[in-house]
Amino acid sequence: MKIKSLDLTNFRNCLELSLTFDKSKTLIIGKNAQGKTNILESIYFLSTLKSPRTSNIAEFINFNNTFFKIEADILKANTDISLYYAYNNEKKREIKVNLTKATVKDFKTVVKTVLFSSNDLMLLRGAPQDRRDWLDNAISQIYPAYDDRLSKYDKIRIQKNNFLKDCAKTGTINNALLDVYNEQLSITGSNIIFIRKKYLKEIEKLAQQKHKSISETENLSIKYDCSFLNANEENETIENIQYKFLKTLDEKRAEEIRRCQACVGPHRDDVIYYINNQEATKFASQGQQRTIVLALKLSELDIITDKTGEEPLLLLDDVLAELDDVRQNYLLKSINKNTQTIITSVDTLLFEDDFLKDVQIYKIENGKLI
Repeated sequence: MKIKSLDLTNFRNCLELSLTFDKSKTLIIGKNAQGKTNILESIYFLSTLKSPRTSNIAEFINFNNTFFKIEADILKANTDISLYYAYNNEKKREIKVNLTKATVKDFKTVVKTVLFSSNDLMLLRGAPQDRRDWLDNAISQIYPAYDDRLSKYDKIRIQKNNFLKDCAKTGTINNALLDVYNEQLSITGSNIIFIRKKYLKEIEKLAQQKHKSISETENLSIKYDCSFLNANEENETIENIQYKFLKTLDEKRAEEIRRCQACVGPHRDDVIYYINNQEATKFASQGQQRTIVLALKLSELDIITDKTGEEPLLLLDDVLAELDDVRQNYLLKSINKNTQTIITSVDTLLFEDDFLKDVQIYKIENGKLI
C-alpha cells in the first residue's frame, strides 16, 4: 500500500498544500507549529475518520474559511484508488471513493496506517481512556466492524444512563426495563471485551520479541484489566464473559441506580503492562516505558500486514527526537523496505547520511512548502 499524492485545502493551517510521494521514505522538515503534524493527521484521518488530537472535526477547518477538503491517490493491491473527504461549518460532509459517493465503512477500508507520535510515548503514564483509545483504534484497523460494536455499546450505555437519571427524578425504578438495558450491554460489551483480549494476546507475542531485542534481559507481558474477569484467564469465551458481566451488573445495581450511570463494562477497563512481572506504569523508567510503546507500534505494523496482506503506512511524528540513540536506530532499522514511511522532524540532524540518501525531503513553513 502506498500513498502517491495528498492535497489539502483549508485543513488547519494548510490552505493549499499538495505533496507527491515518490519514494518509500519521506521526511517533512519544519519548526514547531508550521504544519508538519497536520499532514500526518490528515493521512491518519483518511484511514480512521478520527483524529489523534481532537474529537471535533470542525477544528480542522482553517479559521478564515468555511470548509476543508482532503484528497489523496492511493495504490493498493496494484490498483489506483482516489479518496475525497470534504466537510463544512454546517456539519455537512462529502465522502467519495474513485469519484463515487461512498459509505463511511467503505471509505475506511482503503487506507491502513500506524501513527507513532511523541504523545504515544505517554501511553503508559496516561489515563485508562488513553490506553482504551489506542487499543480500539488498533483493532479497528483490522476489524472494520469493530467500530460499529463500539458505537452500539456507547449508544446503549448512554440510553441506560439517561434512564437512570429519569428514574432518580421520579423516585421510581423500572427494574424490568433496567434488566433489558443490562442484557443488551452484556451482549455487546462481552463481544468488545473478547475481541480486545484476543488482540492483546496477538500483539503481546510480537511485542515481547521486539522488546527483548532492545532491552535484552527484560520480559514484557500485557494484561487486560476488567473488574469482573481474572486477568490471568486467557481463554474466556464470549458466553463466560457475558455471564460474569451480567452477574456483576446485578451486584452493582444499587450503586448504578444511586450514581445514575453504568459503572461496569468495557468503557471502564484498562490495559496493564508488566516488565519482569512488575507493573510498568508504577516501576518502569521513562526509557523502559518508551521501549514498550516502540515495541507495540512496530507490532501493530506486523499485525495489519498479516491480517490484510498489505503493508500499512507508517507515520512517525517528531518521535525520533524523543528516543535515545539505541531506540532510534532500532526503529529505523526495523522498518521494512516495503513500508512507506512518512517522518516529521525539526531538522535532518537525527538521521545518518546513508538513511538520507534514499529519502524524499520536504520543508514546510506556515502550511506551505518552501
